[in-house]
Amino acid sequence: MTTSLVQADSWIQFDVHGLGQQFWNNTVDGLAQGGIYALIALGYTLVYGVLKLINFAHSEVFVVGAFATWGTFYLLGFRSGATPELSLAELILFLAIAGIASMAASGGVAVLLERVAYKPLRDRNAPRLVFLITAIGASFAIQQALMLIFGKNQQPQIRLLQPQKMFEIFGASVTNIHIILFVAAILLWFVADYFVNRTRLGRGIRAVAQDPDTATLMGVNKERVIVVTFLAGGLLAGAAALFYMMKIPQGAVYNGGFVLGIKAFTAAVLGGIGNLRGALLGGLVLGLVENYGQSLFGGEWKDVVAFVVLVVVLMFRPTGLLGESLGKARV
Repeated sequence: MTTSLVQADSWIQFDVHGLGQQFWNNTVDGLAQGGIYALIALGYTLVYGVLKLINFAHSEVFVVGAFATWGTFYLLGFRSGATPELSLAELILFLAIAGIASMAASGGVAVLLERVAYKPLRDRNAPRLVFLITAIGASFAIQQALMLIFGKNQQPQIRLLQPQKMFEIFGASVTNIHIILFVAAILLWFVADYFVNRTRLGRGIRAVAQDPDTATLMGVNKERVIVVTFLAGGLLAGAAALFYMMKIPQGAVYNGGFVLGIKAFTAAVLGGIGNLRGALLGGLVLGLVENYGQSLFGGEWKDVVAFVVLVVVLMFRPTGLLGESLGKARV
């Protein structure tokens, strides 16, 4: 018994002092990382809200955007090594070009995925399990396609914007990258929320999410709504890919979306799958929790802590922190 306790103590650290020392640094990093989780989680929650489908290939839609970002930087003449000297106008222009390319690539792949993989199943009224298996198969297919095109190794890192300290919060350094990631996540969430709750297409999405048959009888084009939903999720994943590459320039690797996608899905479930507000909240909470857990238990337990918190939350609140479905979202 004593031997087991000693072994457990050697496996798991419990450093409360370290957590206190790194609390604000972990908070800043956690909110920035959580913003990326939230943007990817929005794609999961949109598709689930409309189709009740867990699109496990969404992580690969994100990875396509990461490669598109890297490829755009490369085609613009940037190579790995030192950060180029760019004016503010040039930096904004190049990032905008990369963002457009990334969002277009991810959005296009998301729509193609829906048309090729999921629409034939809907036409045949396939069981939900078949959709899930197809999503997993599509995920591996996209991974292998990226591996054949770009190879197994991660691409050389290209960084256009070097992290620079802007100010401090209780001793924690806040860089320009932290600010961009957090603000971008909030702004894009507002755009998505406005689109779903204030536009005609958004009303169609909510109508199909609530009752697809009645929505069709009322003149809503269900197929167009589904395509728009996948496109919106893909665009958000493409934006997340750009910000992710700004934070982690070496992030373009063919299987790099697996763990990130699982975490984003965890964020969606944590906040309430099918809920836009829940996706944002879940992403930010997950980013904070895993960073706090890293200081408290050690870096190797970072992922474990995030998933354990998800299990605990769902034990007491199975619908997630917010739990309101897309079809019942308030106008």
